[in-house]
Amino acid sequence: MKIDVYDSYAQTRQGHVMHFDVFVETNTSAEQALQYGKNWLESIGENAAGLNQSHCNFCHSEVANPEVQLSIKNDGYFILQMEGCPTPF
Repeated sequence: MKIDVYDSYAQTRQGHVMHFDVFVETNTSAEQALQYGKNWLESIGENAAGLNQSHCNFCHSEVANPEVQLSIKNDGYFILQMEGCPTPF
């Protein structure tokens, strides 16, 4: 499965910045990728308003590994948590 990666930054309720990537199937709209990022923020108790389109930008496309493929098939997206996230890789 080929996916698109959206490089994303959101401000937390405490004023810190979280950096994460939203992985979606190729040809998913930027608006949908943004909504998935907001959904994830809400699922971890953060404010979805902390993420806007100017901070959720298409970065590149790649081939997804099996874990990412399963998440996208089940949920429509996968979040790669990086700096400032609850469980960064």
